[in-house]
Amino acid sequence: MHHRSFARLLILVTVATTVACGDGKDDQAQAAQGPNGGGGGGPGGGPAGGPSVSLASEDVATAKRAPIEESVPLTGDLRPIETVDVRARIEGDITAVYVREGAHVRDGQLLAQFEAADQESARQSAVASRVAAQSALSTAEWNLEQSRELLKAGAVPERDMRAAEQAVAAARAQLAAAESAVRAASTEARDTRVLAPTTGVLERRFIESGEHVARGAQLFTVVRTDALELAATVPARYASNVRTGQLTRFIADGRTIEGRVVRVSPTIDPATRSITVYVQVANPSGTLKGGTFVSGRVVGRTVPEALVIPGAAVRQSEDGSPYVYAIEGETVAQKPVQIGVVDDATGIVEVTSGLEEGDRVIVGNVGTLGRGMQVRVVDRDDRPSRR
Repeated sequence: MHHRSFARLLILVTVATTVACGDGKDDQAQAAQGPNGGGGGGPGGGPAGGPSVSLASEDVATAKRAPIEESVPLTGDLRPIETVDVRARIEGDITAVYVREGAHVRDGQLLAQFEAADQESARQSAVASRVAAQSALSTAEWNLEQSRELLKAGAVPERDMRAAEQAVAAARAQLAAAESAVRAASTEARDTRVLAPTTGVLERRFIESGEHVARGAQLFTVVRTDALELAATVPARYASNVRTGQLTRFIADGRTIEGRVVRVSPTIDPATRSITVYVQVANPSGTLKGGTFVSGRVVGRTVPEALVIPGAAVRQSEDGSPYVYAIEGETVAQKPVQIGVVDDATGIVEVTSGLEEGDRVIVGNVGTLGRGMQVRVVDRDDRPSRR
């Protein structure tokens, strides 16, 4: 009985020992193979190493030589350089209107006609009065000449000569008044013809034939479209960079156009901390329309052979110093750089020191990076397809 119990206990101890030894060997084998069945160390059976990152080809840019422009951004609406309201100079009835909205007009072109019978009659009467005054002056001057001759001969008293001189002076005054009346009547008659004050396009027409119009009433609006002007606000920090004569480039309706700075406000607006810049754009063909929204920039200076990289590659350290992550071989390196001209329009910056032409830099936010990390650049064609 005791022998059977002892034998049974010995068998159980032997089995437990065998199982324990087997588990230990399995653990050692799995550790030797690695979690994916490969060799020990890094993934896939490679040697153990530091952190690594895979980048797409568009996440990497190469420093290269290219021109870069220092510029100040501008946005706003283009307006006609001149807008003229044509108003009635007289009161009367409109007998004819010769133009409609959108018509091109020339300086001095007839736009409308007032009833002119009264004004023409007044002008002719004034002209007749001037002729009479001229005749009266001629007679008075002849009488004065005769009086002087007679006075020399002692045939008339000096009083008669003085009267003749006064008659000449009065006749001259009457002639001057008659000439003034002619000018006034002629102006009144001329104002019955409404003429274009400048060459441009008729924007609005406010009258129709047969209307009675008061003096000063608005008749037409004419705009000059051969040149357009942009009034844009620029932050005060750029005020010293903007000067008259500078070149500007704009995008309008998908096209690139150029203009010039013609005026700069001499003061900074205390409310907005900005200055107003006026840019003129030539538009001889009238292709651009007033009210067109444009975005562009004032070109300050151009560096023709600058070393440039994308602005998204430049990062800021805690103390505000700029740096980039460069790829040296297959390793990430953190390099401090000095930045020159920044072109916000094209998204590139000039690097004045810290990089050489051909250096590769990491662009944008690609996750956590650090110096010494292993990097692999994957082309688009090499990426696994997503299912």
